[in-house]
Amino acid sequence: MQSLQFKSFGQPEEVMELVELPLPALESGQVQVRVLASAINPADINYVQGYYGVKPELPSTCGIEGVAEVLDSQSELFQAGDRVIFIKRVGTWQQELICSADSLVKVPQALAIEQAAMLKVNPLTALQLLTSFVDLKAGDWIIQNAANSGVGQSVIQLAQILGIKTINIVRREEALAEIAHLGGDINLVDAEDLKSQVLALTNAVEPQLAMNAVGGDSALHLMDCLAPKGQHVTYGAMSLRSLKVPNKFLIFKGISLHGLWVTEWLSQTPYKQIQQTYQQLADYVIAGKLSQPVAATYPLAEHQQALTHAQQPKRGGKILFNCQ
Repeated sequence: MQSLQFKSFGQPEEVMELVELPLPALESGQVQVRVLASAINPADINYVQGYYGVKPELPSTCGIEGVAEVLDSQSELFQAGDRVIFIKRVGTWQQELICSADSLVKVPQALAIEQAAMLKVNPLTALQLLTSFVDLKAGDWIIQNAANSGVGQSVIQLAQILGIKTINIVRREEALAEIAHLGGDINLVDAEDLKSQVLALTNAVEPQLAMNAVGGDSALHLMDCLAPKGQHVTYGAMSLRSLKVPNKFLIFKGISLHGLWVTEWLSQTPYKQIQQTYQQLADYVIAGKLSQPVAATYPLAEHQQALTHAQQPKRGGKILFNCQ
């Protein structure tokens, strides 16, 4: 079977190679799957570059999420024909693989393959941001930067389902129409006077929760907008700039700072709860309440083009591999 591997860290389009690998024997507690589609995430790019929080032994495969069909199973949890997504890092940029049963959860056959390939990361991150840090009620406000990102778009859609109002901050004016179309309540370009703009539009109601994927000054602008005792959650660092928090936000506003890494959530959460969470998210997708855009799909053989495309700004959606 074909697999995308890298033998050294570097730019993915330069170091990834398509290789033929034998499939190991299926053992007790394992499942053999045929990968249908897998996504290219920023974390995948950083993983190959060697910048991610964990480094693999080389050579290594890549791909943190994807959707597959079960071909054979030595686990009572799965049988041939089941549709599954991956909840552990197994390297999804390949045609087939064998993994432990606890690396997978079932998803409904009615869930579109492209949406299933992207279900693991962005929708789960958005749901955890909205539910794990503040007990939000319908009508409450939250604020987020990178609102046109995959997570940001999922936050807007899930917030609508939960009745939560969103203040959505982007770095480019042309992104405003996109997030307004999704249903964002207040949509603004980041600026030094962000707080005054926000308060004018919320009738002086300050959000209780801020979601930061950018870092640097943008993260501080969110803190400035927060209500006293507000919660500020960082889940990304697009600007590659650290947080340098002014003392006033900690002393006089009492803001709490948190981080979110969904890989850690998945490792600490009971399997049954993980199943239920992904079933809920899949149901939202099937009902037409949650979706993620796809900019392009490439076969594994065109990995250089796919990886180059995935690193371009203003893509208009995620880049996927068709693994067959």
